[in-house]
Amino acid sequence: MTIDRGYPAPPALAEHFRRFHASGAAPAVPRVAATVLLLRPAGDGFEVYLIRRVAAMAFGGMYAFPGGGVDPSDSTAHLDWAGPEPADWGARLGLTPQAAQAVVCAAAREVFEEAGVLLAGPDRERVLGDVSDDGWEAARVDLEQRRSGFAELLAGRGLTLRSDLLLPWSRWVTPEFEPRRFDTYFFVALLPEGQRTRHVTGEADRTLWVRPADACDRAGAGELTMLPPTVVTLGEVAACADLAAVARAATTRDAATPITPRLDLSGADGPRFYLP
Repeated sequence: MTIDRGYPAPPALAEHFRRFHASGAAPAVPRVAATVLLLRPAGDGFEVYLIRRVAAMAFGGMYAFPGGGVDPSDSTAHLDWAGPEPADWGARLGLTPQAAQAVVCAAAREVFEEAGVLLAGPDRERVLGDVSDDGWEAARVDLEQRRSGFAELLAGRGLTLRSDLLLPWSRWVTPEFEPRRFDTYFFVALLPEGQRTRHVTGEADRTLWVRPADACDRAGAGELTMLPPTVVTLGEVAACADLAAVARAATTRDAATPITPRLDLSGADGPRFYLP
């Protein structure tokens, strides 16, 4: 499913749109963020990991991918780094090297905080296996509660950040009428062998692994509520035959040019989002 013909907008967002334009207020400045599509093999295809945000959060009740805002420490962290250098990431993301490091660190940190998956290893060639025991969970909670930093976590365990396990995919910016806006870089990553996701309470009230095409169908049927960036991205990866095809597609993706959905209230079918 795509939103070429429009995608229904939740009533709350339509109300935000009306209130913003009536107020004449200046748009909020978007916060830089990162999100990760975790993928794993499933039969002759693959599945993606989705979480449903709790109602009290921004975009609550929506299904999305693990992710969140860049933390100030993400741009200054000193850590062992494998994969493209920050300058190379900057070229792909349209950012300075320091800003690119922050986005990549945020992607790896958020997927550990929200899904319990750690894209790191003891050296540049290996990646950790199972990280679901009580010790790792305590480390995850400390990171989530900002009692420790991501670089501190990795250094304390002698680990290298495997930035090469993240593949840049796209960049989406929240429409101007939203009171909370994000400038979000989307990445794809294969679930490391031996690791498993775990439901993290607090920010999500439901999680699931699902084939991307099935998720699109369920969104179209109203079973899974999503915003346009999630729906569109699911459709894009669903068009790939397998995980190798996803990786090939990622090499040619434009991950620097921002995409902002347009909300139209004038249609007979009610408020709908369209791509620019």
